[in-house]
Amino acid sequence: MSDIRFRKPDLTIFEVLKTRLSLKKTFLTNLILLLILNLLVKPIWIFGIDRTVQNTVGAAEYGLYFSLFSFSILFNILLDMGITSFNNREIAIHPQLVSKYFSNLVVLKVILSGLYVGFSLAIGTIIGYSEKHMMLLVFLLVNQLLGAATLYFRSNLSGLHHFKTDSVISVLDRFLMIVFCGILLYTPLTRATFKIEWFIYAQTVAYLTTAAVSFILVYKKITLFRPRFDFNFLLTIFKRSYPFALLTLLMSFYYRIDSVMLERMIPDGEMQAGIYAQAFRLLDAANMVPFLFGGLLLPIFASMIAKKQEVVSLMKLSFNLLITPVVGLAAVVFFYRVEIIELLYLNHVENTSSILGILMFSFLAISLSYIFGTLLTSNGSMKIVNLISLAGVITNIGLNLLLIPIHGAVGAAFASFTTQVISVILQIYFCYKIFNVSIAWREAVWQITYFTIAIITPMLLHYYNQGLTVGIVVSASVCIGAAIALRRINFKVMLKILRQEEV
Repeated sequence: MSDIRFRKPDLTIFEVLKTRLSLKKTFLTNLILLLILNLLVKPIWIFGIDRTVQNTVGAAEYGLYFSLFSFSILFNILLDMGITSFNNREIAIHPQLVSKYFSNLVVLKVILSGLYVGFSLAIGTIIGYSEKHMMLLVFLLVNQLLGAATLYFRSNLSGLHHFKTDSVISVLDRFLMIVFCGILLYTPLTRATFKIEWFIYAQTVAYLTTAAVSFILVYKKITLFRPRFDFNFLLTIFKRSYPFALLTLLMSFYYRIDSVMLERMIPDGEMQAGIYAQAFRLLDAANMVPFLFGGLLLPIFASMIAKKQEVVSLMKLSFNLLITPVVGLAAVVFFYRVEIIELLYLNHVENTSSILGILMFSFLAISLSYIFGTLLTSNGSMKIVNLISLAGVITNIGLNLLLIPIHGAVGAAFASFTTQVISVILQIYFCYKIFNVSIAWREAVWQITYFTIAIITPMLLHYYNQGLTVGIVVSASVCIGAAIALRRINFKVMLKILRQEEV
């Protein structure tokens, strides 16, 4: 493999430094915007709406929805075929091709949508879904179709580095669902008769609106839109995007197969899936920030690699910015898991808190994957990424088959944890090997010291019976102070990057 850290010979040192700082500034400014928008909208959706729906309809009814929702994600490979990730990377490298790609790929997406819906319904029939299952599944498949369309439209916006527009679109569907579901849940007349079907229908309207808005925004960015079916062009795209399609399939399985297997494998499957969903909701909420990192880093890493620019410094910057709050958050949630679950839910507190504790360890591994897995994907190291994901699928399904009949939802959580840890260790290994990353001993000592402080602080607070509020406030204060003192968060460096000054 060629050394991607070589610089273009026709660039001066000043131009190289200016470009690096400009890309770091792009990353930081848009990360800040994304965080603000998502912190304003998604916690309200997750805890104000999604959680309230489960408490209103009950664990079993929500568990049915959650397992069907996970099932609707499993075959997204047919809906996307890796086109979104491929398109994001390609448009970031070749922005002049956006009109040509968009005109052809929109037609392909329509064809794939029909294939996805038909295949998913066929599999649902084969595994024995009832009439009620199938009715709900149809709407969930439509929601996936609309969500995938929005993601594809957004891949064009982020590929063209219109990150601010993409950031707004990323929260629009959730904002609309908050409005629609909020009216249904908090109006006394409709709350008393609220059904899980209403929750799904509200999502459909929100997704449809967001897809329409995102399509219009992309349409305004392109010079020519002439939908057509060019078989040779699409065949070429398939050949280049199939590694991304395989990655989509594998990741869908080892992220979402747990709840589907829970619902199908054991007598009280719907209830166990609902209990698992209660804990998974916290993981989903925590995962918001790492997910944003990955979405921003993919086009930026791809652009830097294509221009043969050094990416290790950006990788280290993103690592410090992400892992610092993630470790602190995971530690607080782990030690105060019972208190948090008691605050959020009405039933199944003990089982849910046990699952949450396991999932918080998974959260650490997932967060790291959004940096190292994204870097490998941006580099085009798809064979490595797919082999790692395949190992994850085999591990996850095997452990679920072994553990779910014995331990139910707790077994599924342990299977997820094991899978995520194995996957991220392999990703880190190959990143360090491919990009020749070196770590100074002082940097490692500071990092370990910070981790120790972030973990011990909430542990001691909980041991001495300090309440949840005190635990959160004190732990956050100590972590912020330790991060600054140990230079895990260097505000001077961040300000220089935002001003595009040399660091």
